[in-house]
Amino acid sequence: MKNQEELREIAMSIVDANRFMTLATADAGGRPWASPVWYAPRGYREFLWVSSPDAAHSRNLRVRPELGIVIFDSHRTGGWNALYLSAVAEELTDVEEGIQIYSRRSEAQGFGPWDRSQVTPPGRHRLCRRRRPSTSSSIRTTSGSP
Repeated sequence: MKNQEELREIAMSIVDANRFMTLATADAGGRPWASPVWYAPRGYREFLWVSSPDAAHSRNLRVRPELGIVIFDSHRTGGWNALYLSAVAEELTDVEEGIQIYSRRSEAQGFGPWDRSQVTPPGRHRLCRRRRPSTSSSIRTTSGSP
């Protein structure tokens, strides 16, 4: 059994080592939908992503903002780590700080810069975030086959 500090370090390494997280959403009728999105962390408790407002997960989050997030790290030889989070999402209307964070990570990973015109109307995308800390979280690890 790992202690809290070891688990915190594993969680941080998962966030740092990966580019994509999976959003688990549901529509108004409860039908589930999973979407991988590229993310930029703000620290280790807030995650930013950009999505089309017409994407299934964006439509789902407008009617049901609760979501599950999984960041899965398969880079470890002989095993894997995953961070599971429950949260509430929101579309940002004040995008200044968030788009700077998102753009810095994008450029650091060899993608282009982002600016507010791309994530505010009439731009094609919106900037979203995990609004509040998880109501629950867990870390899963394995050192063998899944």
